[in-house]
Order: sequence, then structure tokens, then C-alpha cells
Amino acid sequence: MEADRELQQTRVNDREPNSAPNQNQWRLPKLKHYKWWLRVSVYVVFLVAGQSTATLIGRLYFDKGGNSKWMATFVQSAGFPILLPLVFFFSSSTTKSTRPKLSTLVFLYTAFGLLLTGDNLMYSYGLLYLPVSTYSLLCATQLAFNATFSFFLNSQKFTSFILNSLVLLTISASLLAVNSDSETTSGIGSRGTYIIGFLCTLGASATYSLYLSLLQLSFEKVIKTETFSAVVDMQIYSSFVATCGCVVGLFASGEWKDLSKEMRDYEEGRVSYLMTLIWTAITWQISSVGLLGLIFEVSSLFSNVISTLALPVVPILAVIFFHDKMDGVKVIAMLLAIWGFLSYIYQHYLDDSKSHKNESKAISQLSGDSIEIC
Repeated sequence: MEADRELQQTRVNDREPNSAPNQNQWRLPKLKHYKWWLRVSVYVVFLVAGQSTATLIGRLYFDKGGNSKWMATFVQSAGFPILLPLVFFFSSSTTKSTRPKLSTLVFLYTAFGLLLTGDNLMYSYGLLYLPVSTYSLLCATQLAFNATFSFFLNSQKFTSFILNSLVLLTISASLLAVNSDSETTSGIGSRGTYIIGFLCTLGASATYSLYLSLLQLSFEKVIKTETFSAVVDMQIYSSFVATCGCVVGLFASGEWKDLSKEMRDYEEGRVSYLMTLIWTAITWQISSVGLLGLIFEVSSLFSNVISTLALPVVPILAVIFFHDKMDGVKVIAMLLAIWGFLSYIYQHYLDDSKSHKNESKAISQLSGDSIEIC
């Protein structure tokens, strides 16, 4: 009997060391999950707050006497030096064997920088020629364009909720297109400038969506690193190229000659003129950090969805601060766009729930196998 008890005690002791790892297998994924949600939440705040503020300040520049499209484009990328301290805090841990060639990185940074230059210029034309509320609603079409590009470049599946969102966003943009007569009579400009602003905003939305999908593809297929340093490097070097492109455009167009006069004639004074440009640059960089962080943590499609969280915020603020006209057609367009946004959010909720169920099932199976081995 004594020998049997010693044998049973030996078996218990053999199993006890395995119980702690089994518990850690359950606890560590939860801890990582909470940290992931914390990072994603911070990126969401950066993206929504930065984008909303930058859009409103950018419109303020034009309303108070600013007229340089290239200057408005320049400040969208020129704030990248404020990100330089992040390079020291998030040093890359990739080895030379996994790091892409320097020539490959230079090509990526240059291509994305030039793409951003053209995209930001089209956004500047849209913000100049359209009411900020209409501009913001048209930017929601990024979801439709991004879903299309993600389908071809990032293997994103089309579900019924995504298709529903695409239809709603298309109808929303169509309503704004047929509402041009009402907009042009509100004092924002002629019908011709409205059409230019409308087409430029749609073109910018499509280009920006392509930019996001190509970014995600580059992180997955070329850069192949899981550090935030890669995200920061992408933002800094691409913004540097975009800023250089804007400087070339500013001098080639001759707009640089009128900047001193523009500063003198600015309604709120020279100091306000400089602060408007500086804060526009800073808020766009804050928005970019949130955007690239969400691409890194989730996907380009999800980051584009979150960027439309500013959709119901910017038009309302535009009515309050810029006295934009909010007629029935625009209200319907906004409601349809919000409905499309919610369809996207719900689809991501379903995908997230399915992913967590599969993860829990895998952990349970692994825990059961460990017990059987013991």
C-alpha cells in the first residue's frame, strides 16, 4: 500500500509542472489580445481626431484668404520631421538577411511619395472648390475603391455586407453629383469649379485607396517585418519624397511668388496664417501615424473604414463653423454613407468573432493534447 501511494504521488508530481504552462497558454493570448486592442484604440483616436481637425483647418486656410493649391498640398506631408523621435524609440530588430535591399526600399519610398504628391494635390483642389461637408461625404467613397483594390491585391473577399456598403456609397456619391446646382448657388463657386472639385475628390479617394492596398501588399510581400519601425520609416521617407515633389510643384507653378502677398492679406493676420499651416501639417502627421498603425495591426481596408468615422463629425462641424448648407439631399447622402460604414463595421465584427473562435478552439485542442501526453 505504501508503495502504491508513493507511485500515485510521483504521477501527480509529474503532472503538476505541466499545469502551469497550460494555464499560461490560456492567459497569454488574452493578455496579448488586450494589448492589441489598446494599440488599435490609440491608432483609431489618432486617425479620427487628426483627420477631422486637419480637414477643418485646411478649409479654414482657403476661407481666410489662402489660395495656393501647392502650399495646401505641401503641408499635408511636410510635418514628417515630428516623427523622427519615434525612430529612436522603435529601432528595427530585423536582421540583414530579412531586410529588403536598399534599392528596393528606395524604389518603394519614391513610388509611394510621388503617389502621395498627386493624391494630396487632388484633395487640395477638392477642398478648395467644394463645401467641406460635401468634400467629407465624397471621401467616404474610399471604402468602395478600397474594397475593389483589396479584392485584387490583398485577397479581400466580397461579402453581402460589403456589397451592400458599396451600393450605398455609390448612391450617396450620385446624390451629391446631381445636387451640384444647389451647391453652386450657395456661394462656393461656379458649376465648373464644382465639377472639378467633385472629380478631383473622387480621383483622390481612388488613388488613396490604391495607396493603402499597395502599402499592405508591400508590408506583406516585400518588407516582411513585424516592427513599428517599418511603419515609421515608410511614413517618414514617403512624406519626404512627397514634400520634395510639392516644393518642385510650388516653384514650377509660380505660386511661390504670391506667398508673401498671401500672408500679408490673410484675414486673421500673419501669425494666424503661419499657425494654420503649421497645425495643418502636424494634424495630418498624427492622422498618418494612426492610419499606418492600423494597416500594420489589422489591414488597409480596416484603416480606411475607421477613417470614415469622421464622416458624421466633419459635416456637422462644417455647418457650425463654416455655415455650409445642409439640405435634404445632403442629409440623405450622409445617412446612406453612414449605413454603408456600419455595414463594413459589422462585417469586421463577424470576421473578428470567427477568428477568435478558431483561436480558442485551437488552444483548447492544444491543451487537451498536452493533458493526454501527461
